[in-house]
Amino acid sequence: MDAPPIELVLITGMSGSGKSVALTALEDLGFYCVDNLPPELLDAFIALEQSHRAERVAIAMDVRSARSLPGLPARLDALRHHPGRPVHLTTLFLDAATDALVRRFSETRRRHPLSLKQSDDQRRALTEAIEHERELLAELREHALVLDTSIIRPAQLRSHIKELLGTTSSPLTLVFESFAFKRGIPTDADFVFDVRMLPNPHYDPQLRPLTGRDAPVADYLASQAGVARMADHITGFLEHWLPQMLEDHRSYVTVAIGCTGGQHRSVYLSELLAKRFAADWTTRIRHREIEAWPTPPSRSAEGSATA
Repeated sequence: MDAPPIELVLITGMSGSGKSVALTALEDLGFYCVDNLPPELLDAFIALEQSHRAERVAIAMDVRSARSLPGLPARLDALRHHPGRPVHLTTLFLDAATDALVRRFSETRRRHPLSLKQSDDQRRALTEAIEHERELLAELREHALVLDTSIIRPAQLRSHIKELLGTTSSPLTLVFESFAFKRGIPTDADFVFDVRMLPNPHYDPQLRPLTGRDAPVADYLASQAGVARMADHITGFLEHWLPQMLEDHRSYVTVAIGCTGGQHRSVYLSELLAKRFAADWTTRIRHREIEAWPTPPSRSAEGSATA
């Protein structure tokens, strides 16, 4: 009897970036979750799960298995192409800026898994351990769906993962993410578009406390010829390159749209582009800045960041 197909999600990434939160979210989606599985046991584990006819499995692997990491990409490639073992594999890499990771380790007072050097009993400084971890995980990151958790809350991360890894209707998922340049470019972006040259609703007192999802802002931006041209240019670029990215076996593409404050222009264009592509691709929307606000700015004058 043929082995049943299995959906496998590999969770990896930087220590302190939220892998435990990700596993919890996948457990809520019905995945059987295993943390810190040694790479050497991957094949045997998948065979065992298939014999039990498991359908959805999530595994966390990271630098706690540092000595085995160099061989993991080859194991994953072999798993994808095994003739008698159908596996749909998604690799999710959680990343965060170094200063965010340092802050989290300081708050929890946990020890970084690479803080102790293998050559002797000396301890690495935290930032040195983090950079060494980036080097060890660089190859895995190159072929993974990357989520930047630097400035998002655990609840947001759980929501993003459930949206990304829930049921999809196309082989490629497009994620449109608005952001503020003043808070840095998202590290999970495949494409970044700068829309700061477009007319800014921030300078209209009536529009300032609203967002690009509110009708008055959307109407204002829709009336601007430059905004329409920008949307058309981004659309044309993506329509040209997405089919080729699909041929390269990409499952997720993150398109980051940035303005000054991540409130008006980038939000409007992310919403507009997601609607344009929804007929042909599975689309998701993330608004990095406004999702972090404690209250909707359209109901509170305190949230008026520069867009």
